Amino acid sequence: MRIKTIIIILITVLFTVVLMQNTGRVTFSFLWADFSISKLTMLLIVAVVAFIIGVLVGRPNKVKRLGGDPIDENPDHTNPNTLSDEDREYIN
Repeated sequence: MRIKTIIIILITVLFTVVLMQNTGRVTFSFLWADFSISKLTMLLIVAVVAFIIGVLVGRPNKVKRLGGDPIDENPDHTNPNTLSDEDREYIN
């Protein structure tokens, strides 16, 4: 197994142990309301919200282009020399 798979399994097992040990009820205050909810449910809600935020933040951004596709100045690729006169002068 790869190390990433082992770490994921280990974190999942530890998370399950924490959830199973916290099944008591707790009073949760949100703004003006008080809720009596089990710790297990609260931890699950927090874990799901954290996972969703992690997925949204961690995914790569799409590349945005201003305009159309780039135009190839040499579509048949007959001239492989792409150096400008200034570049050729600098090299020599």
